[in-house]
Amino acid sequence: MNPTSPLTHFDAYGQAHMVDVAGKGETHRVAVASGTIRMLPATLALIQSGNAKKGDVIGVARVAAIMAAKRTSELIPLCHPLPITRVTVNFEIDAAKHSVHCTAQVETLGRTGVEMEALTAVQIGLLTIYDMCKAADRGMVMGEIRVLEKHGGKSGDWTADLGPT
Repeated sequence: MNPTSPLTHFDAYGQAHMVDVAGKGETHRVAVASGTIRMLPATLALIQSGNAKKGDVIGVARVAAIMAAKRTSELIPLCHPLPITRVTVNFEIDAAKHSVHCTAQVETLGRTGVEMEALTAVQIGLLTIYDMCKAADRGMVMGEIRVLEKHGGKSGDWTADLGPT
């Protein structure tokens, strides 16, 4: 095992462990993540019309994403349970690309960041869209899931290099 490894979830013997954050100070921490689900034009039309068989797809996906952020430590084995202070989830429809884009922002006042919570919110939001629309379109594709920015903590602010759009 390389003792200078940047992988903090392994001890000196290469065994997985939960990172000790006891020595870190509590700061306001924010993370923003995003992702996209592409689908058939007819599927997107169902979502936009609000006439999907299972109801308001975007509304249900938003609630699922918020719930997922709150339960991240139950899903990711080495994540710390965090007192989340705020979760916002937004969906944007891109008719030209037959897709729905999800952005989640998660905040806490704590000793570790909320990037995993933001990513989990995005994933579950998109999975919920898939679940609610799979009867119409089993070929939907989720992708481009990533952290866009994080703020707070010892390492400070970070923003993804999004490159040209």
